[in-house]
Amino acid sequence: MEHLDQLDHLDRQILSALRACGSAPCVAGAARALSWAGEHGALWLAAGLAGAAVDGARRGAWLRGAALTAGAHLVSMGVKRVVRRPRPAHVEPLVRTLGRHSFPSSHATSAAAAAVAYGALGAHVIPPLAAAMCLSRLVVGVHHPSDVAAGVALGALTARMGSRWMRGGAHD
Repeated sequence: MEHLDQLDHLDRQILSALRACGSAPCVAGAARALSWAGEHGALWLAAGLAGAAVDGARRGAWLRGAALTAGAHLVSMGVKRVVRRPRPAHVEPLVRTLGRHSFPSSHATSAAAAAVAYGALGAHVIPPLAAAMCLSRLVVGVHHPSDVAAGVALGALTARMGSRWMRGGAHD
């Protein structure tokens, strides 16, 4: 139990340090914008649809990548309802959240799924944008670092498990 207490303490310290970065107006504004864009995986689904629209040769792969991203988001929401970890209470959040449960971060889950799926299609801007999305959840103070780490793992695993299906299918 002592190890869990140490991990919880570390979680709190990291979150407090990153949330303090949100005191800078430009950082807070960027983190809020990412938070808004990432609601329900909207940014990542839009990226998948845009990829499908402009890359006709791989339209099916882009659409399957978007489906994997949406699926990862839905799985994270289900896990969140089972685990029911409360959001951090020791920092003042910069944004309102739709739900009160924190584990895993659904923003991080869909971001990581998109990074894996779309990154495999050559969208090299997506992984760094996904990393910024994950970091923003800490800057706005609505997730513990372990929530974000779990979301990243869940999203990456989901997209990786579906990678054969994403690339496959009939002829795209």
